[in-house]
Amino acid sequence: MPTVGDLIDRLESEAAADADPETTPDVGIIMGSDSDLPTMEGAYDALTELGFAEQTDFADPPDARFTFESYVVSAHRTPELMYAYGETAADRGLDVIVAGAGGKSADLPNMTASIAYPIPVIGVPVQEKSVDSVIGMPTGAPIVAVDAGKSFNAGLSAAQVLAREHDTIANELNAYQEDLTGGVAAVSTDLHDLGIDGFRDHRHE
Repeated sequence: MPTVGDLIDRLESEAAADADPETTPDVGIIMGSDSDLPTMEGAYDALTELGFAEQTDFADPPDARFTFESYVVSAHRTPELMYAYGETAADRGLDVIVAGAGGKSADLPNMTASIAYPIPVIGVPVQEKSVDSVIGMPTGAPIVAVDAGKSFNAGLSAAQVLAREHDTIANELNAYQEDLTGGVAAVSTDLHDLGIDGFRDHRHE
């Protein structure tokens, strides 16, 4: 069974590898516990929809140009792993981190933001009671945060950060927005043309 020390050694080894940035994960998705995964899957879904692939082997990247990785990193149970993840993030090629945590002591996003600075960290409060903890950073220690449970938006925000330097991602984001706009237009047209009763019947067919 792998230990926390093994994971730290892996991160430090990857940081020392001086890998081509085009082969390393662009986005890191971390969470305080695997119980947070059902909420954090939204970030996976958003990035996948935009053409990102999950990278599970640092030395053997997938064919997709843009990738993300995932880890469980507990600020309270494995603080040394959290420090190692934040401290090696830049050297491992990460450009942005999405960090989720639940409970009233949801410290992973803001602690990671401090350690990995200046890499932007997007915090995801897994529960409503986590919001104050995630956004409660002092002046000079910034973190970006989405509303509780909105990890899909966190994934989109991570892509927006990268889109400033990569036209391919910008094009995917624009296409996604156009699909949303088209969907609203179609629903609006149906509602008007069918009337409320007809629209309800049509939606239930």
